[in-house]
Amino acid sequence: MPFIPHTEDDTREMLAAIGASSIDDLFDEIPPQLLIKSLDGVPTGLSEMEISRLMHQRAAQDGAPLCFIGAGAYEHHIPQAVWDIATRGEYYSAYTPYQAEASQGTLQTIYEYQTMITELTGLDVSNASLYDGASGLAEASLMAVRSNRKAKSGRILLAPGVNPNYEKVAVAIAGHQNITFERLPMNGSTGNAADKLDAGREPVALVIQQPSFPGTLEDVDRLTDWAHERGALVIAVVNPLSLALLKAPGSWGTRGADIAVGEGQPLGVPLSSGGPYFGFMTCRQEHVRQMPGRIVGRTTDLDDNPGFTLTLQAREQHIRRSKATSNICTNQGLMVTAATIYMSLLGFEGLRKVALRAQQNTALLVRQLTALPGVQRLYEGPHFHEVAISLDRPVAAVLQELARRNILGGYDLGNALLVCATETKTAADIDHYVDAMRDILAKQD
Repeated sequence: MPFIPHTEDDTREMLAAIGASSIDDLFDEIPPQLLIKSLDGVPTGLSEMEISRLMHQRAAQDGAPLCFIGAGAYEHHIPQAVWDIATRGEYYSAYTPYQAEASQGTLQTIYEYQTMITELTGLDVSNASLYDGASGLAEASLMAVRSNRKAKSGRILLAPGVNPNYEKVAVAIAGHQNITFERLPMNGSTGNAADKLDAGREPVALVIQQPSFPGTLEDVDRLTDWAHERGALVIAVVNPLSLALLKAPGSWGTRGADIAVGEGQPLGVPLSSGGPYFGFMTCRQEHVRQMPGRIVGRTTDLDDNPGFTLTLQAREQHIRRSKATSNICTNQGLMVTAATIYMSLLGFEGLRKVALRAQQNTALLVRQLTALPGVQRLYEGPHFHEVAISLDRPVAAVLQELARRNILGGYDLGNALLVCATETKTAADIDHYVDAMRDILAKQD
């Protein structure tokens, strides 16, 4: 958005209108001893050209390493048009539609976003939206407790593959509200839930992450039906891009998942040093009144013209604070707008091509890495675009050597290395990584 400064004439006219002789008069309540004439240590101001050059030099210090890290945030190609449109003034400055009747453009954008997210997840209703995927799990857990009132235990079961960082955030947000989080036992060969499971006393919900944090694919149908048979709701934590290839949560098991949440970053949002991102949430229609955040609906006015409105929002800054379902107070509007543009430009077939290319690249990377001595897969079974591999030596030392070669080699799991190759990686990139790994392993022997 352009900045248009006031001219000297503008300033004089405004001061005259309010009866002030100078701008300093507007700050006359500040004690004189607190005023300073200059800022020590601050250099002389630079011109636009000079500051632009300085910022480019600073940015170049970050370098441009070859990235094979995933673990919940992924490097994807974002078409130039996405942020060229999202940063136009009418989109860039559009925030929360507090005065909904005057925010029809913003409401329509949110409505289109909700429609696309429900189509991806196969569930009935979407909100708009949450801070990120981690807080999304916390909100879904609180929502499950409100929705499943028959279960009084406050116990939320977690499949083995749930992101440990998501669990930490969920415990921090919901753990002080009589909610406990308990991990199901793991099958050591697959990394997924064990064959024999014990639900214990009346679980409120089961959380299933698909793909799992270490990259495996759970038997979601089995776990979903197992949870429903025991009176528990099912919360799906999903990568939205993977849903172009994998079964949607709404189709899991006999009845489908009840709530789906996840990190929206893969949908057109850059990594950008960890944020801002956005979380998405969808649910079955029967749970909609317990859903936090904003929901936009389509309606008609008295003249039968189409329009959009905010619905079902008992939130903290509105009149029924005691009835609020959550204290979230942002819809991450800019990120959601970018995601809407991204999904609109690619369409489902475009998303499918991106997801398939990422899956194929990771398969190629893992196939070549596991051909090296001392490298093997940690878990057997299918994957999407992340795989955990074990090394015959400490992972941290290998990652340090890769970093010296300008390669971000993956995420350190402690006992293994989680690698990811999205559609941004070429065959030459993968060969470069494998060659570097081969050389490092040989030199460390």
